[in-house]
Amino acid sequence: MKRREFIASAAALLVSPRRSWAQETRRRLGFLAVGDGSGQAINQTERALFDGLQNYGWIDGRNLIIEYRFSQPPDRLPASVADLIALSPDALIVAGPQATAALKSATATIPIVFVAVGDPVGLGLVQSLSRPGGNITGLTTVVPEDFLGKRIEILRELVPGASKIALLVNPGNPMHRLTLAEEYLSRTARKLSMALPIVEATTAEELDVAFASAAAQHVDAIVDVGDVLTWVEAPRVIALAAKYHLPANYFFRHSAKGGGLSVYGPDISDLFRRAAGYVDKILKGAKPADLPVQQPTKFELIINMKTAKALGLTMPPSLLVRADEVIE
Repeated sequence: MKRREFIASAAALLVSPRRSWAQETRRRLGFLAVGDGSGQAINQTERALFDGLQNYGWIDGRNLIIEYRFSQPPDRLPASVADLIALSPDALIVAGPQATAALKSATATIPIVFVAVGDPVGLGLVQSLSRPGGNITGLTTVVPEDFLGKRIEILRELVPGASKIALLVNPGNPMHRLTLAEEYLSRTARKLSMALPIVEATTAEELDVAFASAAAQHVDAIVDVGDVLTWVEAPRVIALAAKYHLPANYFFRHSAKGGGLSVYGPDISDLFRRAAGYVDKILKGAKPADLPVQQPTKFELIINMKTAKALGLTMPPSLLVRADEVIE
């Protein structure tokens, strides 16, 4: 054997086992994402998960394979769940309550980490926040009971004298049915001394009807309670608020970036970044049942001054001082 051939053969023996070992230890993560609404791409907020995973040494395509499926549009959800389960991933990560419930119903064995589920206990996804049990844990958007009241107060500061503020809800979202019970709304309305009519939308087209209904009821402002629908359809919701000249408060940061008047809610990007820590623990052998459900630690108040001016609103200095970000 020639010297050059011998060296090449020896190098192959050294490299091949190492390459094979790397392939065998590559882990698989299934990601059931909301995406950007097209069913083709991860949205910017969800990308914070990748930053978190890299902090723990997990790199997609190197030691981790991330399989993406999307829960939006809604008719894709059953097929997306079936596809991910069929891949037998080492762990699953999922965004939103409807998709989380669908994924949990599909497997009792594959570990699941959820993100942005408001009340996982009330929805029957976990036994308790401290001891979730089963194959699922994650990060909730659960907020204090007076959270809705705080959002309404923000609008009342922006629209002094407001006496009727509509709540935009999705009756298909189990979280809305759970948290906006009639007794709670009546108590909140009495406490704030105002009317809180509900307008509903489960599809993009119904958003138009909901805003027309709010305008017909002569509301002073509107609160987007927060849902996958209004996340994906944020541009439409913002345009409708502008069309009907309605000051609005939104749940998600990107609504303010897209022209929404105000946002108050948990930092969802931070939740995705923190979810990477649970993925890391699970891939290293931890059981979801032993990982307490985590709650949000960062909330954001964002004000869009350009939109405020377009609506003819005078921004209270007290609100500007409290804002985490002011968009000029």
